[in-house]
Amino acid sequence: MITELGHFALILAFMVAIVQAVIPLVGAHKGWRGWMAVAEPAATTQFLLTGFSFAALTYAFVVSDFSLRLVVLNSHTAKPMIYKISGVWGNHEGSMLLWVLILTLFGACAAWFGGNLPPGLRARVLSVQSAIAVAFFAFILFTSNPFERLAAPPFDGQDLNPLLQDPGLAFHPPFLYLGYVGLSMAFSFAVAALLEGRVDAAWGRWVRPWTLAAWVFLTIGIALGSWWAYYELGWGGFWFWDPVENASFMPWLLAAALLHSAIVVEKREALKSWTILLAIMAFGFSLIGTFIVRSGVLTSVHAFANDPDRGVFILMILGFFMGGALMLYAARASAMEAKGVFSTVSRESALVMNNVLLAVACFVVFIGTIWPLIAEMFFNRKLTVGPPFFNMAFSPFVVAIAMLLPIGSIIPWKRGSLARSMQPLWGGLALSLALGALVWAMQTGRSALGPVGVILGLWVVLGAITDIWQRTGRGGLRNRLGRLGRLPRADWGKAVSHAGVGITIFAVAGLTAWESEDIRVAQIGETFSHRGYDITLADVRRVEGPNFISTMGEMVVQRDGRPVAVLYPEKRVYPVAGMPTTEAAIDYGFLRDLYLVLGDPQENGGWAVRTYVKPFANWLWAGCLIMALGGMLSLSDRRFRVAAGARRAAPGAVPAE
Repeated sequence: MITELGHFALILAFMVAIVQAVIPLVGAHKGWRGWMAVAEPAATTQFLLTGFSFAALTYAFVVSDFSLRLVVLNSHTAKPMIYKISGVWGNHEGSMLLWVLILTLFGACAAWFGGNLPPGLRARVLSVQSAIAVAFFAFILFTSNPFERLAAPPFDGQDLNPLLQDPGLAFHPPFLYLGYVGLSMAFSFAVAALLEGRVDAAWGRWVRPWTLAAWVFLTIGIALGSWWAYYELGWGGFWFWDPVENASFMPWLLAAALLHSAIVVEKREALKSWTILLAIMAFGFSLIGTFIVRSGVLTSVHAFANDPDRGVFILMILGFFMGGALMLYAARASAMEAKGVFSTVSRESALVMNNVLLAVACFVVFIGTIWPLIAEMFFNRKLTVGPPFFNMAFSPFVVAIAMLLPIGSIIPWKRGSLARSMQPLWGGLALSLALGALVWAMQTGRSALGPVGVILGLWVVLGAITDIWQRTGRGGLRNRLGRLGRLPRADWGKAVSHAGVGITIFAVAGLTAWESEDIRVAQIGETFSHRGYDITLADVRRVEGPNFISTMGEMVVQRDGRPVAVLYPEKRVYPVAGMPTTEAAIDYGFLRDLYLVLGDPQENGGWAVRTYVKPFANWLWAGCLIMALGGMLSLSDRRFRVAAGARRAAPGAVPAE
């Protein structure tokens, strides 16, 4: 009965979404306040109905209701409870229901916290947001119904994909979807502004918190996915440039560009057309990512579905919203007159360069991602574009952005002097170059990647510290320290995020340049050495888990005769799913990770063993979390919660109350 109510609630939410997409939009066009007022209760109702539907599906997974086809395909009675719950979104149908739940949540938040928006703009934003929801409700109900019943329910399910039975994968998709779907709010604000014919400083301030929230969630989601791949898949990598990894990375790049561009709109009322275009494209790339994951057109280990019909439906959604928004942009963009003028050497110019680098980097990743598809369609050739291409093509953009960040943060608005802006940065630059030279001298015979990573990472971190210190003004040390605590949270957030970027750049370069690998066959009781560690394969035994059978190794690690750790790498087999997994054993450290993988048994009685020493691995995810923390600090700034600024209504627009 609960399942039927969940299905019925989903249908009702679809109907409410249609009403919300049409009535407030007409009201805003005609100036009818009563019709515009429909948007807010409709947004709340739509979210509550979708939430009930999602809760009903979750209940079916928790109680193992095997009359539902989705539960049979993705659950099992012996599965731990956390994976029964994560199984709700560990499949195509359930993940799309989570997608729509988050979509309606953002719409409801715009209704609840959008009191400072002019009524006409608020109505248009909520209507556009609901139009997106209509498309995805239709997609779920007509092609991906999660509440489909089975005529003859089995006694048990087929279990969730074993790779997804991990805490990292329980939290990675929701955060990623919060980022993906959060960009829909920036899209809705952009389309609403085009419909209204008004983009000003107030609009820039209104759109920034939504974009910032989406960027923070995307950062956390990507970091969680990278960390999961690192410790779960057993290959020791953190990024493989897989099409689905790229599908999340491309919107992240454009969201970062949109954040910086919206600052220029807010502060200087410039780059209006470009900011609108970025908002459209950022959400467009979220839809492209959805298409890549669910259509099966590109091979990926992350793909949820391989259904051309579903892919065509998503392609239609993409074409409608992107095509419609771009046509509207072409018609209205010329009216978005920029008011602020600025010289070549200014913060505006630095932000423009930042935007160009991020956008072109996104385009390069996009070309590399879809090139195998283009080659097969037009040249009848099967190609693979792998990490070597992406590393070579993407690295120059990282270097350029890192070099620009500290200067762009300090240089004044409108007109500046490069020499004067560099004065407080010379010390940081000299220290960065000196430390890079020291590292180069110490690592004789290796590539320049490590020293370059040290220089760039330290340059960005010291630049962020210098920026925050410069904002304390002049005076004695005590006065400046006092002012440091009174700086706006947005200033702290920017500095913290930029420092996170620097730490991440250093960690990626250091890990890539200095990691070491040892592959061998080890007998039980045998000791071998790698990078100063003495590792003994003490035992290999069979262990039964709740829904898997494990072959577990016991490996004793010592250094200079002193114990370091006892690690237990595993090879698991999930009998129901019939799928093996590799569980690496990792001794986490501040400066390095010791990473052990147990392989297959050998004919001579030994076991294949892989050993990695990974310098600064944890710095990578720490850098990502510091970036996200900086975003959250900025988001907590009162200026983002109070949408002050220009409120001059455009001709024909509904005036603010």
